[in-house]
Amino acid sequence: MALHAIGRIRTPWQNLNECPRNITVDGETCTLEIDPRLSEGLTGLKAGDKIALLYWLDRANCDRLQRPSRRTGEIKGVFALRTPHRPNPIGLASIEIIAIDGTHISVRGLDCLDGTILLDIKPQNGASSGQQPSLD
Repeated sequence: MALHAIGRIRTPWQNLNECPRNITVDGETCTLEIDPRLSEGLTGLKAGDKIALLYWLDRANCDRLQRPSRRTGEIKGVFALRTPHRPNPIGLASIEIIAIDGTHISVRGLDCLDGTILLDIKPQNGASSGQQPSLD
């Protein structure tokens, strides 16, 4: 299996203690910096669109399958938590585009560290209306 970064995510957070526990719609503004070689792939995206992001949590510690919940302290399996510390440290966010300037996409409220590797962007057209997203 091979994955290739499509860019980096810029956030205000340098360590996990600063980082929010979950995605928040009113959180800090963050920027998706897309590799300029992939700029044509952004055609059709616009401010107000809802997108899904997949990102690689490269600074996660993936050595244990159970961890305490940061909220309650209860020990749970990593698949029952939003912890970045998991066998495949893949992050998932469903957010709205605030603005696009060339290969920079502004979004709000991500829960990852500055410089996180961006793996993919997928549109969520029709998701809120119960329609199936297009496979185009």
